[in-house]
Amino acid sequence: MTGPGEKEVLTGFLDYLRESALGKVANAPEQWVRVPGVASGTNLLGLIEHLTHVERRLFLGEQPHDWAATFHADQRKSTESVLQGYRDVIATANRAIGACTDLEEPAHSGGSAPSMRWALVHMIEETGRHAGHLDILRELIDGDTGR
Repeated sequence: MTGPGEKEVLTGFLDYLRESALGKVANAPEQWVRVPGVASGTNLLGLIEHLTHVERRLFLGEQPHDWAATFHADQRKSTESVLQGYRDVIATANRAIGACTDLEEPAHSGGSAPSMRWALVHMIEETGRHAGHLDILRELIDGDTGR
């Protein structure tokens, strides 16, 4: 899961949480993946879409036009395409992370980039928090619990 250095520890935990998030949506009943599980409207695909945008922001420097809109998956996208979009941005982010030789370097080349260390720690926190939300939503849908 993790290696001997700081970067390997951080990326190991982040990858674990990313897989946990993907796992909570895998094999979920299709008719429930967009249904809000709580009053705020939070749903499985919306959380994956949001995590995709946060990865893009932190590691690629792409700023969404509307953060609130990132919590909603496009109705025209299938569950698999939303999950694949997350997997694709993870792969791209991992290339950017892998190319970083000093965690104090900017996380991306865009303006006002945080350090790679800050970006990794924040992404661990963000992904962990939303993995917990995904876990609760999935349990409400069909009783599936755990990683």
